[in-house]
Amino acid sequence: QVQLVESGGGLVQAGGSLRLSCAASGRTFSNYAMAWFRLAPGKEREFIAGISRSADSTAYADSMEGRFTISRVKAKNMAYLQMNSLKLEDTAVYYCAAGTFVGKSEYEYPYWGQGTQVTVSS
Repeated sequence: QVQLVESGGGLVQAGGSLRLSCAASGRTFSNYAMAWFRLAPGKEREFIAGISRSADSTAYADSMEGRFTISRVKAKNMAYLQMNSLKLEDTAVYYCAAGTFVGKSEYEYPYWGQGTQVTVSS
């Protein structure tokens, strides 16, 4: 299996940017599609973006595309989520996930990190 560790969360003002990182270890990183989800208080876990094993395709939630960008670097076993123009409603715990294919359902990803908190302030 693969182990995932997120980092890069923190407190940021509305309108600001953050880049989240996901470090993968264990089985071959390139065997997995990667995705980012988030969980806000009182809400269900929400798909943000996914990237294929070869990084030749990406998928975004409609509400995220344009502000958020997912990427991966095979040589570093890393995946990233660049977040721009952050809004108060982006406050959530952000999770990195790994699975066989890119999908928008959390049930398609068997491997998860512990999450990193992002708080957007006014």
